[in-house]
Amino acid sequence: MNEKLIEEILNLKERRKAVILAHNYQIPEVQDIADFVGDSLGLSQQAAMTDAEVIVFCGVHFMAETAAILSPGKIVLLPDIKAGCPMADMITAEALRAKKKEHPKATVVTYVNSTAEVKAESDYCCTSANALKVVESIEANEILFAPDKYLGHYISRKTDKKIIFWEGFCPTHIKILPENIKEMTGKHPQAEVVVHPECIPPVIDLADQVASTTGICSYAKETKARELIIGTEVGILHRLKKENPDKVFYPASDLAICPNMKKINLEKVLESLKEMKPQVSVPPEIATKAREAIDKMLALV
Repeated sequence: MNEKLIEEILNLKERRKAVILAHNYQIPEVQDIADFVGDSLGLSQQAAMTDAEVIVFCGVHFMAETAAILSPGKIVLLPDIKAGCPMADMITAEALRAKKKEHPKATVVTYVNSTAEVKAESDYCCTSANALKVVESIEANEILFAPDKYLGHYISRKTDKKIIFWEGFCPTHIKILPENIKEMTGKHPQAEVVVHPECIPPVIDLADQVASTTGICSYAKETKARELIIGTEVGILHRLKKENPDKVFYPASDLAICPNMKKINLEKVLESLKEMKPQVSVPPEIATKAREAIDKMLALV
């Protein structure tokens, strides 16, 4: 069944002049049919550089928005429109405007895991990989960091700047607990612990390495360790095992599953290409402002 489905998807992809993007947390069969697998911003940047007319983004809603911002001339499809991000929903443009009034001297740095409207209210965007570099590159000493307080906390440990945290978080990453790490290192004493900076501080404290999803993939290739305990959404293990067949990977917690990232499957990808929907677009005035915040980040890093 899968082979027929895959053949249909690939044929239709060619006819539509489409490119398929899959986030590192997508289910294995979706990752396997994608032209690019990676993190949200990197995927949008790769898609923008292609001559594709259609982007099929297998991820969550804010990622499809970013692709639409960076590729205004392309049609962006999100195979399941209900694939959202709880952390992105923890902040609104209106609430951010109110917070900015409370801290008029602060420069707003917003994690890319946010809606286009929130990006449009920000001075800079950042990724989990470049957040510290962005913060350090800004002249202001006061930073309003949104929406992930745990990524903000991680940065605050490495900078002298005053970081004002938004009270947002990733519900998947907070399921990874210190006792999970201790249990796994007890079972696998030779394994290195690599975690995402969206994890809670006590988990960060137990890690050998803290990195974004792309950083985790790079580190897994470079390290001499043969075993790694991975503290992020479990979907990434599929890519890690494919790229490093000689190494063994263990999830820090089997509970670190993002239900939104698992909404998209091959059937939905095919249906999306057939129907050319659901489409995700961003109003031009919002896209322009959001693009400015993204471009200012890219200029720094």
